[in-house]
Amino acid sequence: MNIARVSANGQITVPVEIRRLLKLKEGDKVLFLQKAFAGVAAELGNPTEEEIQSWVDEARYGKAENA
Repeated sequence: MNIARVSANGQITVPVEIRRLLKLKEGDKVLFLQKAFAGVAAELGNPTEEEIQSWVDEARYGKAENA
């Protein structure tokens, strides 16, 4: 699964598959584009984590892995 959770101290762990794909290494900076996605969840009917992951899998692999 490629969904990250925010820890109690506000940190997230970028999943290894994403780090490899983006060639991220220690010290790199990541920009979060919150405004670009404003309102998207509401437009999509507030999907669950599983639904979001299914969409990511479908876009990445051509089908939902969990299906």
